[in-house]
Amino acid sequence: MNIRDILISFMKEKAYKPMTVNELAAVFGVGKHEMKDFKKLLKSMEREGKIIKTRTEHYGVPERMGLIVGRFQGNSKGYGFVICEGERQDIFIPITGVNGAMNGDKVLVKITRHKLHGKKSEGEVHDIIERANKTVIGVFEESEQFGFVVPYDKRIYQDVFISKEQINGAKDGQIVVAEITKWPKKRRNPEGRIIEILGNKGDKGIDILTIIRKHKLPEKFSQKVLNYTEGIPEEIPEQEYKTRRDLRDLRMVTIDGEDAKDLDDAVSIERLPNGNYKLGVHIADVSYYVREKNVLDKEAFKRGTSVYLIDRVVPMLPKKLSNGVCSLNPKVDRLALTCMMEINKKGKVVEHEIFESIIKTNERMTYKDVTKILRDNDEELIEKYKYLYDDFKTMEELCLILNEKRTQRGSIDFDFEESKIILDKLGKPVDIKPYERAIANRIIEEFMLVCNETVAEYMYWTKVPFVYRIHEEPDEEKLMYFSEFIHNLGYVFRINQQVHPRAMQEILEKVKGKKEETVVSTLMLRSMMKAKYSPECVGHFGLAARYYCHFTSPIRRYPDLIIHRIIKEFLHGEINEKRERRLKAEVESASIQSSERERAAMEAEREVEDLKKAEYMSERIGEEYYGIISSVTNFGFFVELPNTVEGLVHMSSLDDDYYIFDEAHLCLIGENSKKIFKLGDEVKVKVDRVEMDSHEVYFKLIDDYDENDENDENDYNEHDYYDEHNEKLEEEI
Repeated sequence: MNIRDILISFMKEKAYKPMTVNELAAVFGVGKHEMKDFKKLLKSMEREGKIIKTRTEHYGVPERMGLIVGRFQGNSKGYGFVICEGERQDIFIPITGVNGAMNGDKVLVKITRHKLHGKKSEGEVHDIIERANKTVIGVFEESEQFGFVVPYDKRIYQDVFISKEQINGAKDGQIVVAEITKWPKKRRNPEGRIIEILGNKGDKGIDILTIIRKHKLPEKFSQKVLNYTEGIPEEIPEQEYKTRRDLRDLRMVTIDGEDAKDLDDAVSIERLPNGNYKLGVHIADVSYYVREKNVLDKEAFKRGTSVYLIDRVVPMLPKKLSNGVCSLNPKVDRLALTCMMEINKKGKVVEHEIFESIIKTNERMTYKDVTKILRDNDEELIEKYKYLYDDFKTMEELCLILNEKRTQRGSIDFDFEESKIILDKLGKPVDIKPYERAIANRIIEEFMLVCNETVAEYMYWTKVPFVYRIHEEPDEEKLMYFSEFIHNLGYVFRINQQVHPRAMQEILEKVKGKKEETVVSTLMLRSMMKAKYSPECVGHFGLAARYYCHFTSPIRRYPDLIIHRIIKEFLHGEINEKRERRLKAEVESASIQSSERERAAMEAEREVEDLKKAEYMSERIGEEYYGIISSVTNFGFFVELPNTVEGLVHMSSLDDDYYIFDEAHLCLIGENSKKIFKLGDEVKVKVDRVEMDSHEVYFKLIDDYDENDENDENDYNEHDYYDEHNEKLEEEI
């Protein structure tokens, strides 16, 4: 146990009463020469929210003082939620209890009302441990004597006041970055100064740049990181050829999207004499180049993940590594970490081995070409890759076996439509196509899943600290709601003490191909917890997997990188008691950081997608489409088009009747006509208008009663409705 754990355990004891730094130092025998480091440790633990210091400078743990640590998530209306660590549910913070907290701040919360009748606990922000927003990006609005920056992030609901002296040349309507100089208080806006002018609305690339800045994604690598990267040799050192297993004669390929440049994984297949399959999954050995605590490692930890924004990538590692020496480019020697598995005809891994290797991939294949070979029997491609054809057929065979095994154990497979947005050279969207999840995609999915499970189970039994990918059991209240809803559709879903994923999978199978399929899938997904990284192996509910981790993408995900490092140390017998203690702390911080960065990346990716979809639809005002009602609320319903664009039909535009929201059945019912709009219904709509600032699309229903009606002027705040809808959608991930 380290000193941090000992301090926390001591403060958690029932007999403990908050002590000053001197009193704690006396208890723990801290001498004068150690006092400076001891104070620094307490300050660090206080900053992390592990302990708190009262106004009388006494220390204690938050829970013993009736306080909870979490992240504040703001809302455009001023209220918010505190997202707590661990299993504790979110806490609602009314506008009167925000007390100057801004979106993303790490806060201490005092509960003012406990959870009751299905409503969240309510609280108030007691203290702000760490500020998340040193700068704010937004639109500058100028008046004669001063100005304001209106944040792009709606979760920061207060404008930033800018005095005349701090405007620094910004013009009205420009997109700027403001540094906060005074934090907000109960009845006072934050104050700041303009430190950067990004440009004017409509400038090429400014839209995506704004989102990158808003989500605080790092745009460039520091010169220090680049200089370090330049020192990495292109050639593999001779020593590695002597100590690693040489697999360069083994036939293997990478299979990725056409645009991919960071090739993490290669696969090989062989049919054994006993009828089993020998599957090799060969992953780029990034940890050889990115050593613990070097400048690359610190940068990768900070970024956590690569972020893919349609026309650009914000990479976790510099290009020389991500597209160069680490990428498994064809016909060149590369360092790898290999997981070799023998899999029987029932899909069970009967033997496996994990080892360091040197590989040379034969081809850089694409999903498109492999699908053409396997599904379309494309003669030209079959001839071109004749020497690989049997391998592809064997891969398909094994893929179907593995998928069947997963299905039998209850793994839940959501088959949502994804889209690919096509941009022209100026960054303008010219087409939105559904993204095909064909046989080649499924082959790689199944191979990576079985590899991740195999590695996780292997490392679990070593008892070495590790980073697992976990997905906890669904929220009971949300499951009850889901059960009631599908009961109204004629489906039975019983909730026992423990819900097995197979029960949920069976519901998906029953609705497959039916009108309500998308609706049931969406509501089921909303009832589930978010997957995350954890040092504890509690299993992956959605995959019905007892053991799971992320091993297959170390170029673009930090958890994969750190577990490669741990696996290699274990294989070399380098993990002793001292190292284990250090690793325990490292996997904990890596799990928290990686989960947070993954969330930020997903939000940025989704926002860029929404932006480009809105831009695409803005050129199609008045055009008519058929779509499916994807969400029903008390203010209208959302319609999803076949190209995955979603838009709102507001209640006020349904002027043939007064409609009542039936929450239990998720539908709108006409008071007089009894006309019903419910989830899953197909409707015809026309594009009414698009709000580009908020990336919102509005539809008008096409029907006998309103086909030629003009839009009414309304006094509702539509942006708030969109906010509420987007918050619900965020719960799906």
